[in-house]
Amino acid sequence: MRLILCLAVTVQCVSAQPAARKLDSLHDLSANLEALSHRVSRSVVQIFATGYALSEASESGGAAAMITRQRATGSGVILSADGYILTNGHVVTNARRVRVRLAAEGSAGHSKLEPAGKILDARIVGIDRDTDLAVIKIDKTGLDTLPLGDSDTLRQGQLVMAFGNPLGLENSVSMGIVSSVARQIKPDDFMVYIQTDAPINPGNSGGPLVDADGSVMGINTFILSQSGGSEGLGFAIPSNIIKNVFEQLRDAGHVHRGEIGVFVQTITPPLAAALTLPQDWGVMLSDVTPDGPADKAGLKNGDIVLSLNGKTIENARQLDVNLYRYKLGDKVNVQVLRGDEKLTFPVAVSERDDDPQRFADMVDPVKNIVPQLGILGIAIDKNVTQLLPDLRRSIGVVVAARAGESPYSGDSLNLGDVIYEVNGTPVSSVAALRSALDKLKETDPLALLVERDGRLLYITMQIE
Repeated sequence: MRLILCLAVTVQCVSAQPAARKLDSLHDLSANLEALSHRVSRSVVQIFATGYALSEASESGGAAAMITRQRATGSGVILSADGYILTNGHVVTNARRVRVRLAAEGSAGHSKLEPAGKILDARIVGIDRDTDLAVIKIDKTGLDTLPLGDSDTLRQGQLVMAFGNPLGLENSVSMGIVSSVARQIKPDDFMVYIQTDAPINPGNSGGPLVDADGSVMGINTFILSQSGGSEGLGFAIPSNIIKNVFEQLRDAGHVHRGEIGVFVQTITPPLAAALTLPQDWGVMLSDVTPDGPADKAGLKNGDIVLSLNGKTIENARQLDVNLYRYKLGDKVNVQVLRGDEKLTFPVAVSERDDDPQRFADMVDPVKNIVPQLGILGIAIDKNVTQLLPDLRRSIGVVVAARAGESPYSGDSLNLGDVIYEVNGTPVSSVAALRSALDKLKETDPLALLVERDGRLLYITMQIE
C-alpha cells in the first residue's frame, strides 16, 4: 500500500512538470514583451502641430481661398541622439509651430499614473510628399534612439509591435503580426507598405512598427477603415525606403530621386507570345534613355531584367520601388537575360526630374498666397536654386501649389512655372507679384513672362 502511494505521488509530480514549464514560457514571453516595450517607448514621442491650410472647398476650386486654422497630433521616433525625429509628412504639413512631448522618465506604459514628459519646440527640417515622411529637430542631445532594421527580412506572420499615441493617448503599444510584407494600395503607385493587424488608430501616424529585436521595420502611416477606427488593416512605410529618405531630409532638407535611365514593362503572356520571349513573366526594358546611365553601362531595349543587386524583379513597379533606397552616385548591379545569356551590368544611379509638387512643402498658406492668380508662390532663394539650378533668371516667383479659383481666364499656370514679369514689370517676391497685380484694372489684359521646362513664354489672361 505504501509503495502504491509513492508511485502515485511520483506520477503526479512528473505530470505537473510540463505544465510548470509552459507556465514559465508564458512568463518569459510576457517579461520579454514588457522589456521590449520599455526600451522602445523611450524613443517614441508625441507631436503637436498647429498651422493654417486651405480648406477642402478651396482646394477643389471654390469661389474663394478659405484659410483655416488646423491642429494635428501624431507620433514620431527618435533616430539620432542629437534630436532628429522621423514622423509622417501629413502630421506636420502646413504647420507653423511644432512641439514634441518626450516620453516620461522611466515611462513604459504602466497602468499607474506617471508625470508627462517634457514638451519642446521643434523645427521642420524637411518633408517628402512622395513617401509621406518628414524629419523634425529638437534642441536636445543624449536621447535614446532606435535602429532602422532591414524590412526585406520581414515575413508574413512575424510578430510586430506598433507604438504611438492613438487618439491622443500618450505612449501606447499594440501587438500583431505582419499580414503582408509588400502591399500596394493603388495600381499606379510606386509605394509599397507593410500591412499589419496590430491595432493602429489616428494619432499612431509617424510611430514605429518594431520587430522582436526593437528595430524599426516601418513607420505607421494610415489605416483602411469603414468605421474610422482600427479594423486590423494598418500600413507602415518599410524601413528600407525610410533610410535613404531620412538621411537626405536630415542632410539637405529635401530628397533627390534616383533613376538609371530605363523604362520597364511587366511581361504579360500576350506580350511574351507576340515577341516570342523566353518567359511570360518578369520585367522587360522597353526603352533605354540615350546616353543615360543604363545605356552607358550596356543595357539594351528588349533585355529581360532578372534582378537588381541580387533581388529578383517580378514587375515594373518593383524596380522603381527598389531604386528608391539608393543614393545618387550609388552603383546597382542589374542582371538581365539577353537571348540565352545572363549578363550583369553595374549601373550608376542618377537624379531624375523632381515632381513640381515638392515646392508645396515649402509654402506658408498665409504668406505665400496670390489670390489674384489662385496660386501659392515661392520667391527664388538659395533653396529653390538648389532644386532648380538652371533657371534663366535669378529673381522670380515659383508656382508651388493651387489656392482656389482665379478671377482671370485664359492661359493656365502650371506647377513649377517661374513667373518673372507682370506686363513687363519684373517681380522679385510674392509681395511684389501681388502688388503688381493689384495695380491692374479689371479691364487691363495680363501677360505673365514665365519659364516652363527651360523655355520662356508669355501667359496671357483677362477678367471677363
